[in-house]
Amino acid sequence: MDTDLLREFLPSWRLALLNTNRSPGTIATYRYSIELFLDWHDGEVTRETVRNWLADMDAAPATIRLRLQALKSYANWLLAEGEIDSNPLVGIAPPKLHAKVTPSLTDGQVAAMIAACKGNTLADRRDEAAIRFLAETGVRAREAISLAVDDVNLETRTAIIRQGKGGDGRIVPFSVECAAALDRYLRMRRRQRLTESSLWIGVGGKTFGYYGLRKSLSRRAVMASVPGFHLHLMRHTAATRWLRNGGSEGGLMAIAGWKDRTMLDRYTKASASERAISEAARLKLGAF
Repeated sequence: MDTDLLREFLPSWRLALLNTNRSPGTIATYRYSIELFLDWHDGEVTRETVRNWLADMDAAPATIRLRLQALKSYANWLLAEGEIDSNPLVGIAPPKLHAKVTPSLTDGQVAAMIAACKGNTLADRRDEAAIRFLAETGVRAREAISLAVDDVNLETRTAIIRQGKGGDGRIVPFSVECAAALDRYLRMRRRQRLTESSLWIGVGGKTFGYYGLRKSLSRRAVMASVPGFHLHLMRHTAATRWLRNGGSEGGLMAIAGWKDRTMLDRYTKASASERAISEAARLKLGAF
C-alpha cells in the first residue's frame, strides 16, 4: 500500500462512508485525517511510517487516536474491496487516553443565564428555551439545531432526535418548565408567519445554525458572568445533573445517545467527585 493508491481511491472510500451510518461531520474528519497523512508522507505506507507520523503529530491523544482510526478504517476498506492484499496497519496500538475532568455549569450559573434572557423579544424567548432544553436534555448542539417544530411535543414533553451522532434516532424528555419556555417561544415564532420548519430561527426568520446558537448563548453567558462557556458545557451539565439527582445510568445513556459506557464513566466519576466534595464539607474534617 502506498500513498498513490490512497490518493486514487479516496473519493470511492468517501462514497462508501456516505452509505454508512456515520455522520457528515465524522466523514469529513476521516477524510481530513487521510489528507493530513498524505501531506506528511509520500511513498510506501508501513507500520513504522504510520508510527512516526503519529509520534510527529503535535496533538492531544484523543486527536491522534482519531487520525489513526481514520487511516485504519480506510485500509480496512481497501482490503475488503480487494485493492490491497494485506493491511499494513494491523498491530498499531492507539495512544492511551487519560481520564479527563469533565467540567459542567452549576445550577446557579444556568439560572443566571436564564435570567439574562428576561425580556419579550423573539431572541429572549428563543435563548431561554434553548438554554433550558440543552441543559435538561443533554442533546448535542448540532442535534438541537436540526430539530423541526413538529419534532417537539409539548403535551408529552418530548422531542424526537431523528438522527444522532451514530445515525440512530431517540426520544428525549424535558420538564414542565422547559415546555413552558418552548411554548412562549413558539407562540411568538408563529406570529412571524414563517414557512421555515426549523424549530430555532434567527434574524429575519432564517434557520438558526450552530454558529448562531453558539454566539447567542455565549452572549447570555457573558451577561450572566459565566466564564469559559462553550456549547458542549450544556451537554456536560445535563449529564452531571442527571446523575447528581439520582437518575439511572441506563436512562442517561438512552437520552444522551451513548452506545457504550466510555462517556458515561467520565460523568459517573465527575458526579462521584462532586458528592465527595460535599461530603467532605459536611464531615468538617478540619475540626481536630
